[in-house]
Amino acid sequence: MVNQKATNVTWHDGEVSIDDRRTLLAQRGATLWFTGLSGSGKSTIAVALERALMNKKKLSYRLDGDNIRLGINKNLGFSAADRAENIRRIGEITKLFNEAGVITLASFISPYREDRDQVRRIHQEIGLTFLEIFVDCDLESAERRDPKGLYKKARAGEIKNFTGIDDPYEVPNDAEIHLVSDKMSLSEEVNFIMDYLEDLNVLS
Repeated sequence: MVNQKATNVTWHDGEVSIDDRRTLLAQRGATLWFTGLSGSGKSTIAVALERALMNKKKLSYRLDGDNIRLGINKNLGFSAADRAENIRRIGEITKLFNEAGVITLASFISPYREDRDQVRRIHQEIGLTFLEIFVDCDLESAERRDPKGLYKKARAGEIKNFTGIDDPYEVPNDAEIHLVSDKMSLSEEVNFIMDYLEDLNVLS
């Protein structure tokens, strides 16, 4: 938990409610938090899902781990403390998008259960929909894919604190959606999530 550092600050409420935005967009905001090993398929699924939602005329926005580290989190590395701060900031950003009525697709390894649970809490405290999506893929399959060549570098000692090699990944205990990406096709994964969102009335 990060302590409040600034003093003499007060939350300023507006006159437009979450329900007002839901009515305007004809959808409910939701945060879909994709977690899993590097190379498990998180970003690939999120990209395809974003297109599927657009085809249904639903507003979504995709936040990707590398993209964020090239911008708002460019000052953070991969130590445990920096990983925690990375996820904390993204959690606050996804909460804002969610409040605005946007279906937010967040693709982050987010290896530590405590950090993911904290993001869940800040959403649920104000009644926002948060869905953890565990993109499950065994290490051998993820390493075989290795689209960015990161596992090869980690095995060679060129990258330190790499999840799955010399840093742990803590599997979710209660993810709403569990995708086994080395056994499911991309279309199966996207359809499964879309059906889940339909059942939750997020898309209406």
